[in-house]
Amino acid sequence: MKIGLVIHGPEAVDSGQAKRIIGILSTKGNVTSMIAGTMGKTAVIDSHMESVIDISRSLRPSDCIEECIDTKDVIYLLNHGKNLETGVAFAGMVISHLNRKDEKPIVHIERPGSPDGAVIPWNDLAQKYANTIANELGLSIIVASESQKGTILQTEGKRVIRHLTGVQPGENILVNGIVVGSAISFEVSIITENGYITQIKGGKMKEHGIEKLHNYEHITPIDLKSAWIKSGRLRSDNFKARTLKTCELSTLGNKEKKKLDRRISAVIVDHAAEKVFDIVPGADVAVTIGDDTTILAADILYRLGIPIIGITDGDSDGVSHRTHIFPGSTVLRLIPNSDDVIGRKILLNVFMDKKTMDFKSLQELKDMIIDQAFDAIKYIKEY
Repeated sequence: MKIGLVIHGPEAVDSGQAKRIIGILSTKGNVTSMIAGTMGKTAVIDSHMESVIDISRSLRPSDCIEECIDTKDVIYLLNHGKNLETGVAFAGMVISHLNRKDEKPIVHIERPGSPDGAVIPWNDLAQKYANTIANELGLSIIVASESQKGTILQTEGKRVIRHLTGVQPGENILVNGIVVGSAISFEVSIITENGYITQIKGGKMKEHGIEKLHNYEHITPIDLKSAWIKSGRLRSDNFKARTLKTCELSTLGNKEKKKLDRRISAVIVDHAAEKVFDIVPGADVAVTIGDDTTILAADILYRLGIPIIGITDGDSDGVSHRTHIFPGSTVLRLIPNSDDVIGRKILLNVFMDKKTMDFKSLQELKDMIIDQAFDAIKYIKEY
């Protein structure tokens, strides 16, 4: 039997449950495992499981399942949400994106190893597989309600409302990795008009984050249906960070770096830390713009052995766990409210409005960046 296992997020890996479930499923057939989510990829690396769980691509959970529908006999979705309610709501959102949700058995395993863990069959074909895995994991089986099987979106003409689940007052609200506000209620909804966030019901908007998300003056719209939305922290502290060796980087599709001309390849990461695995392959250094972008990108790039040059001004929203920074990195602390301004100067004057650029050396790049930021620098920290 051909089995597809789609894993979402880091907690299922950090807890050891992904490894356990792969072992159980491997007794039933040929298992192909893949993970969705940037923090999930870092968890796979930290757990030494990159040879078992595919981290070479960046696909949404629904895309992973659609691919499995073409090639597998049964599909399992493994998730570990903040609680059972959020986990089932997440799976309902994923299932709502599928075009062929009844063609193959789809079994959802939520929060295994937790008191409220459960198995949910998402179509009639999945029932017998759900019964078996539930018994083996010691979990109960629940049936998703019709409302949970549907989307948590409302569309009213050009107005779209996305309801969040499991939100706690005081938590940050992130859209595509950018903090756009904070919750002041247990019931939070994000509202867009023509693709632009105009209101966070039950929350307080962070205007600067909204501007970043919509690419400032470009006012780039977003699709709330496909956007990655999360509240709270991105990952717990239940892990030990690991740096991949050169020979292991092929797992991510990284090309071997050519050093014959001694030049370095640099990439600029501006409020897109959640896409850093896709942005950096082949790069020698990343220039990161913004406090949270620098924190998240530095932590991810630590796994890949890539240093950063971070541009920060002290306005972090505290979205991350403890951060690891690869040796050889440099972080510039600027005066308040200046990281984005300096970031744009660096993009235009150093990177010539390109996302990647080659330089003679790391020192040359540092000197050029310091020159652009000189009047705004409070201090520079080397790692």
